[in-house]
Amino acid sequence: MTLTWPSSTRGRLFLVVGLAAATALFLATVPLHRHWFDLRVYYGAVDSWQQGGRIYDYLVPGTHYGFTYPPFAAICMLPMTLIGWPGALAISLLLNVSAAAAVLYCSAAAIVRRQGWSRWYTFAVAGCLFTLLEPVRDTFSFGQVNLLLLALVLADAWLLSTGGGRAAGRGGSAGDGRFAGRGGSVGLGRFAGLGIGLAAAIKLTPAIFIGYLLVTRRWRAAATASGVAISATLLALWLAPGASRVYWTEAMWDTDRVGRLAYVSNQSWQGVLARLAEPDDPSRTVWALGVLVLLCVWVWRVRRAVAAGDELAGFALTGLTACLISPVTWVHHLVWVFPALAVLTDAGLRVGKEDPRRRKLLLRWAGTIYVLLCSSVVWLWSWGAGGIDGFLGSNTYVWICLGLLLALPLREGATSNAPEAAPDVPTATSVGPEAASSGTSGRPGGPARPLPQPTGSATMGACAHATEYPWESRHSARPASPTPPASRSAPSASDG
Repeated sequence: MTLTWPSSTRGRLFLVVGLAAATALFLATVPLHRHWFDLRVYYGAVDSWQQGGRIYDYLVPGTHYGFTYPPFAAICMLPMTLIGWPGALAISLLLNVSAAAAVLYCSAAAIVRRQGWSRWYTFAVAGCLFTLLEPVRDTFSFGQVNLLLLALVLADAWLLSTGGGRAAGRGGSAGDGRFAGRGGSVGLGRFAGLGIGLAAAIKLTPAIFIGYLLVTRRWRAAATASGVAISATLLALWLAPGASRVYWTEAMWDTDRVGRLAYVSNQSWQGVLARLAEPDDPSRTVWALGVLVLLCVWVWRVRRAVAAGDELAGFALTGLTACLISPVTWVHHLVWVFPALAVLTDAGLRVGKEDPRRRKLLLRWAGTIYVLLCSSVVWLWSWGAGGIDGFLGSNTYVWICLGLLLALPLREGATSNAPEAAPDVPTATSVGPEAASSGTSGRPGGPARPLPQPTGSATMGACAHATEYPWESRHSARPASPTPPASRSAPSASDG
């Protein structure tokens, strides 16, 4: 699979402009545009709060919808009141565009590099395709914060796959270069956890990634994420004690504030049960048992992902689990599915010509899931989800999340981020037999020069990876170790 057409830069530029125009036209005319409803909730709530009202008492006029996030999120949104509604809308769009670019880079940069595709061309095409996903376009048209939270979380995935964060988090030494990037920036990993902590302080759903760090024994990153989340929450408690008390004792537990559980947009395990039980309430016991099973599957799969060296897959599986176990997962929350779609696509591209059937199967599944996530298919049952067709169709996105949680392929060594193969080092055979026998460098009459020797052990060389391209394959040329096999130390538990 290649992105080589058209071959000329001018042709590619025309194609990108045309694709961008078509995408913009679709987004401007699509019947499910949300008219910045959630941004209006944020703006109205913090504006009312700033004028002396109680933030969790605010409701959008004519609706029963109000502010549902922790007080720290409200504090972060206060600057909106200084710039007015047009400025708030512009900032929302700018932040979402920036977050989308960060998400694409963290998820796809390694694929682009390994396939040898043109960066600007591939990311321009990918950006248009990404924008067509229903959760993404809903995030933009609602004025939601989902992409910002996803970008914060994936930033930590990138940090864990680059500097010393993974080594330090699992007992390794940050200074041994084991997870050093191309620039040798081993210390980047010490910041892992900041993004997850901030995201969890803004919205509760990303807190599951702290659980991921604990399950995979990234103790330092888990401590950082927990510390940031707790510090931000305490800051909000100090600045807004009344709002904090109301949120943590009342508003957080009131699910009616966020909408009807049986609404077709609720693509979670709870949503499935609510639609089955409607007009009655779903069984809390069945929901809790299902959540327990899903968490057990999640723990098993993320541990396997980390053992395989696939950091992005671990984060993707955690995002899928968050969507399934959350009591309410609106369609626009499903941006958390995108990393799993990127992993599935990459797994298909990694399969070589020796197994074309598996390659075709994985890429077809990736394409099918992409089309379904663009289709808004669940809304066909917005007025009723009865019958077998309603049960299957109204929960389409739930089945996608469940299928990916169970069967997302793991990529061996994907986190190693091996740099591009270095130029071949001259050897005795590469400079010719005459040079080898005479001890010369291969130049006529040239004096003998010692050949360069690699430094470091094979273990360190195998695990070195580039900070620039997360989750890259480690299948590249590596220098052989000068240390005889018998003299190497046994691998430690942190090498897993």
